[in-house]
Amino acid sequence: MKILICVENLQMDGVKRVATVIGNKLAEKYELFYYSLSTDKSFFDLEATLIKARHPINSGKSFREDQPLQKNGRQIEDLIETIKEIKIDIVILNAGLFTSFAPLIQQKVPAVKLIAWMHNNYKTYMEQYYKDMKPELLAGLEAVDAIVTLTEKDAVEFAKHNSNTIKIHNPITLESNGRSELTKKNIISVCRLDTQHKGLDYLLDLAPYLPDDWQIELVGEGADKEWLENNITLKNLDKKVLLLGPLTGCELQKCYREASIFLTTSRWEGLPLVIGEAMNFGLPVVSMWNTGAQEYLQNGKYGILLNDHNVMNLYKKILPLMNSLVCRQHFSELSIQRARDFRLERIIEEWVLLFNRLIKHERTS
Repeated sequence: MKILICVENLQMDGVKRVATVIGNKLAEKYELFYYSLSTDKSFFDLEATLIKARHPINSGKSFREDQPLQKNGRQIEDLIETIKEIKIDIVILNAGLFTSFAPLIQQKVPAVKLIAWMHNNYKTYMEQYYKDMKPELLAGLEAVDAIVTLTEKDAVEFAKHNSNTIKIHNPITLESNGRSELTKKNIISVCRLDTQHKGLDYLLDLAPYLPDDWQIELVGEGADKEWLENNITLKNLDKKVLLLGPLTGCELQKCYREASIFLTTSRWEGLPLVIGEAMNFGLPVVSMWNTGAQEYLQNGKYGILLNDHNVMNLYKKILPLMNSLVCRQHFSELSIQRARDFRLERIIEEWVLLFNRLIKHERTS
């Protein structure tokens, strides 16, 4: 079986990270290829061949415009030719742009099986990211052989457009090399520095209420770094909010081990990898409401989940954790328990079952 995983580029972000982690593991079982619209170097280590588009797009951004088929006509032709030349059996189309290509791919290569991999929640895709290309996205969703979503809620929504919609969680992609002792008075947040998406304004509003000996360590890089630095200085939060920059590997593992609480204030999420990572290090998780956090925390069964984005409510929820090691230890055990559900081996088994079902259907139909 030959599998092609399509991405717009391989820059550092959650979608590309999970695509390569799963792809590298699948490459142990199948003849797998990555396909990128960009010729830029991959940020991630790849255990399979990377094919770069003959007519590349090196904008560094994800396509969120109108007329995706007209504006990417040559790129679609390139992809179709690649599928034909290598005789690909299954194509995994990451996110909205590639999914919009599905009807044209199906028309030119009817034997190939197409999977649309939806990494964010339904509402965000339809009302924000792909609102200008919604007709093409919907046509693509209807044309693929299967849709993979990350949460139960999104599986229900996407199933309105394709009955073969299933939920497969993203795996934890950072190995735990120890468990937090929960004794240091650090709250960690790991995210792209995007104020609107990640709710960084809420984070800064929370900081002044923290006890004097507690601080927030914010790990990440992004377009709003300067805004954050300016507002931290303006609000005299230099000792409350520490910007640690982008960390990976051992440095990120160390940050998780030395924190005592994990906090996320995102307005929306698909299935944020960082919550699973934090759980794997035994950190209690506190989150403002979004569908991704709900999938992990299950209405508060495995962590503290607000039902709104009110900063005072957030403070009231996080205060007992700051005041009590016993409370932190309780939620730490819940995190470790939940993290087991996101083991890579378990997730790979679900992808293999999907592949086998698609190929079996082809043989029997």
